[in-house]
Amino acid sequence: MTAAAPRRAAVLGSPIAHSLSPVLHRAAYAELGLEGWTYDRFEVGEDGLADFFGTLGSEWAGLSLTMPLKRAVIPLLDSVSETAASVDAVNTVVFGADGSRSGDNTDIPGIVAALREHGIDKVDAAAILGAGATASSALAALARVCTGEVSVYVRSEARAAEIRQWAERLDVDVRIADWADAEQALRAPLVIATTPAGATDALAPHLPERPATLFDVLYNPWPTQLAARWSAYGGAVVSGLDLLVHQAVLQVEQMTGRSPAPLDAMRRAGERALAERR
Repeated sequence: MTAAAPRRAAVLGSPIAHSLSPVLHRAAYAELGLEGWTYDRFEVGEDGLADFFGTLGSEWAGLSLTMPLKRAVIPLLDSVSETAASVDAVNTVVFGADGSRSGDNTDIPGIVAALREHGIDKVDAAAILGAGATASSALAALARVCTGEVSVYVRSEARAAEIRQWAERLDVDVRIADWADAEQALRAPLVIATTPAGATDALAPHLPERPATLFDVLYNPWPTQLAARWSAYGGAVVSGLDLLVHQAVLQVEQMTGRSPAPLDAMRRAGERALAERR
């Protein structure tokens, strides 16, 4: 519905200045004709989150959350979706007409949707590079996509222990491997790189002759060295922008009640914004 009264939404996190979420959501509002809607960004850390929630009035429709707030927000919510609870991470808060606060995680279905858009519905094996916060969402997505073993390449035993816990919780068949052997991951039917910028650069020269599909969750800088070499070798590449757009589509639909959200318009807006930054 097109709101008669102004409605507000925003993305919270720290740091937040780099976030593309305002670009994507505003593009959606324009395409949907939601003239009274605004979407902003706020620098908010864990210590300030509860106070920020205390300032929100009835004009607020929803919030997008990035690090370090995805777990910290959970005690402030009235309900949490099964998807978000599966990884103890909320990236979407929707405010009900009664003031209720509902938390969800659109990263997980966003990964699945981005893969599906590139023709990946099921794989019989997969590999994850890295074991940070994004890796848990990737593992949860693979619980829906991968029918066989998932190899996770990690740098420390502490990270390995965390991945084993997530795997047991998500009922995923996981094999933990040392980062020193990460070249082996490149032969998997699906590789999801969840590492920071530069972390996979050293792997780029070691691609097999015919790589399958790489999902690199980064979008700036883009392409990464691994993604560029992967494309040059004829492999399929899914980018972090694909993930960002698909998870934002789900957020827009939940916050506005309008479906489908304008995926193409949001993607174009994101691509323009990234081109300007470069």
